[in-house]
Amino acid sequence: MKLVIIAILSVTLGAAYAFTPSAPVSVQTTLAMSEAAEEPEPVVQSPTVAPINGWVPDVSLPCYGLPGAVAPLGFFDPLGFTKDMELLGVKRFREAEVMHGRVAMMATLGYLIGESTPTITYGMNVHHTIANNQIPEVPGTVLFPFFLAINIAEAFRANTGWVEPGLGPLFTLRERYYPGDIKFDPLGLKPTDGKEFATMQTKELNNGRLAMLAAAGMCAQEVVNGKGILENLGF
Repeated sequence: MKLVIIAILSVTLGAAYAFTPSAPVSVQTTLAMSEAAEEPEPVVQSPTVAPINGWVPDVSLPCYGLPGAVAPLGFFDPLGFTKDMELLGVKRFREAEVMHGRVAMMATLGYLIGESTPTITYGMNVHHTIANNQIPEVPGTVLFPFFLAINIAEAFRANTGWVEPGLGPLFTLRERYYPGDIKFDPLGLKPTDGKEFATMQTKELNNGRLAMLAAAGMCAQEVVNGKGILENLGF
C-alpha cells in the first residue's frame, strides 16, 4: 500500500513540475539578452606595426600620421586620393611623392646649371642651348653611364623597399620600410630622434613639392618662348 501511495505522489509531483516555468532557462535567456544589448560597438584599430623612424601608424590621423601636413593648408587632399585608403596604399603614395620630389629638386638644379655653367657634356664649356633641347645634343658616351647609374639606383631602391615579385602582391612596399628611407646617408644627416626625423621629412617634402612646381614651370616657360631660365629673368 505504501508503494502505491509513493507512486501516486511521484506522478502527481512530476505532472505539476512539468507545467512550472524553468527558472534557469529564464535566467539564462535574460542574461543573454542583457549581454547582447550591452555589447560594445567594434572599435577600429590601427594597424599593428612597430615604430619606424619614430612613426607609428595611427588610423585616426590623415595618412596614418605621416609627416608633411603643415600650415597654412594642413592636410591637403581635395580630391580624396587617400580617403579610406589602407596603410600600404598610403605608404606607396608617399614613396612616389618623396621620389618625385627628389628628382624634381635635381631637375631644377639641372636647368640652372646646365644652361649657365661649364659641364662635362660640352667639354667644360658654357653652352647656351636651353635645357629642354640639350638631351638630343648629349653624346651617347655620356648618356650611357648616366642611364646606367639611374638603373642601378632604382634597382637598389626596389630591393630595399619593395616586396619581390612572387613573394607577395605586386607593387607592395615592405612592412618595415619607411617611404623614401633607402638607408643612403653618407653624411650622417638622418636624425635618430623620431620628432626630429619627422621635421626633416616635412622639410624635404615641402622642398620637393616646390621643386616639382618649379621644374614644371621651367619646362613650360622654355617651350613657350624658347629662352633659358636665367635669360628669361634678365641675367
